[in-house]
Amino acid sequence: MENRLTELEIKLAFQDDLLDTLNRTVARQQQQIDTLQNQLRALYDLVRGLESGAGRRPPAEEIPPHY
Repeated sequence: MENRLTELEIKLAFQDDLLDTLNRTVARQQQQIDTLQNQLRALYDLVRGLESGAGRRPPAEEIPPHY
């Protein structure tokens, strides 16, 4: 009986350690996802800004119509 109890305690200790490890992994991955989402949003905004300004040149850079 005592051997079974000891085995269960050992299994529980390993499961607790595994659960803590998995929890830290999930938390780290969530931070990485949040960072990537912020970077993607910034890149999207940058591309949108470039697209909205594309095709328009400042008047000083426009080619006169006789060229």
